Amino acid sequence: MNWGKSIVLVFIVFAGFIGTMVYWMTRERIDLVRDDYYQDEIAYQHQIDRLRRTAHAAVVIGVRYQPERQQVTFTLPDSLQKATLTFYRPADRRADVRLVVTPPYSARKIVSTAHLAKGYWRVQCAWSDGRQEYYNETDLFIE
Repeated sequence: MNWGKSIVLVFIVFAGFIGTMVYWMTRERIDLVRDDYYQDEIAYQHQIDRLRRTAHAAVVIGVRYQPERQQVTFTLPDSLQKATLTFYRPADRRADVRLVVTPPYSARKIVSTAHLAKGYWRVQCAWSDGRQEYYNETDLFIE
């Protein structure tokens, strides 16, 4: 084989590699965090206020993962009026799970993780005591 044939062969292999990469990249799903991402960013001051209140609050929602039982236990404050617990999956927003907690409720809320995919999740807790709103996030790795 001479140099001319080798150079042409290298170009063909390289073009095949680039074509394969383009095919794989066009088939990859890319999700935004939210559909209304830009409108949500404009109102982000509300989120900053909730985080500031939570940092200074004496009462927070406790989150405890028990992998052997495949469940997450939430410890809810007595002053809670309404809460939204969101299991946010950064890798696939179609897998997100949202739970709403309203009175009457027990001091502990147990959520099964058996139906959740293994991997990284972010547990987002937004709650209100009737006067103020609070927000907390906890990272969770489901095994």
